[in-house]
Amino acid sequence: MKDDDIWARDEVQSPCVKLCVVHPEARICIGCYRSIDEISTWSRMTHEARADLMAQLPLRAANLTKRRGGRAGRLG
Repeated sequence: MKDDDIWARDEVQSPCVKLCVVHPEARICIGCYRSIDEISTWSRMTHEARADLMAQLPLRAANLTKRRGGRAGRLG
């Protein structure tokens, strides 16, 4: 057995993209689209639960509204 075999796992990888900011209204991370509860329980979720959640995440992106502040908001 090679040392690399220890790290080879058959599990759903985390959707984290290291852009960890919680949307103030939707209460989900704007990077991975998971809720705080989903992020904190990820390591304890079953393979099936992770796969189900991963399938839902792309649909959540449309629910996020963009902020209208900053330079673009002042110029518009």
